[in-house]
Amino acid sequence: MARVDDRRDLDDPSLAENVYEGLVSLILSNELPADARVNINAIGKRLDVSPTPIREALTRLEDAGLVRKTHLKGYRTTPVLTSRELADLYDLRLLLEPVSARRAAERATPQERDALATELHRYANAPGSAELTDYARFSEHDALLHQLIARASGNLAVARALERTHFHLHAFRLAYDVETGEATLEEHVRIVETIIAGDADGAEAAMTEHLRAAQERLSTRTPE
Repeated sequence: MARVDDRRDLDDPSLAENVYEGLVSLILSNELPADARVNINAIGKRLDVSPTPIREALTRLEDAGLVRKTHLKGYRTTPVLTSRELADLYDLRLLLEPVSARRAAERATPQERDALATELHRYANAPGSAELTDYARFSEHDALLHQLIARASGNLAVARALERTHFHLHAFRLAYDVETGEATLEEHVRIVETIIAGDADGAEAAMTEHLRAAQERLSTRTPE
């Protein structure tokens, strides 16, 4: 993975962001395994930074649910989602996102439709391997596309609720393969095309089919 080679001012936002992204990448790639102790000194040597930006990044990761802090023991990565937790998250998504897609088809502004099309075209092809940078970025794309749809629905409460779940980070930590990525992109195309066309029924159906298919793909990769 890319190293953070320069010891710049700790107030530099680009350094803080690089350290955060570096830690996310280590977790997504399983170089920091699930339910494992986080060694701040070892990570500092790996990223060539002092402990301060690492601790700041760990605070953000705790908010995202990817690490947990235990008093006097430090941080540990969280376990991967269990089958029950995955089912609960998809129950929530199936309640919120199909309706959001319908509303987006009905309410999206021209600018919001353009933003959806731009994000869709940014990933015209699925990453060809599970290389760290490729699939971590694909995870970000997946999350952003769903966020754009939720925001285009006009319901900010729903958009914020979905963003707080940080679902995509957890789901993509389970594994990535090319077949899964290609299926995801095909489903995204159907969703975005129906939203841009103003087809509310089609958008709701496409989102429902996507979520159910995604749940099925991930259900074989979760512990009981």
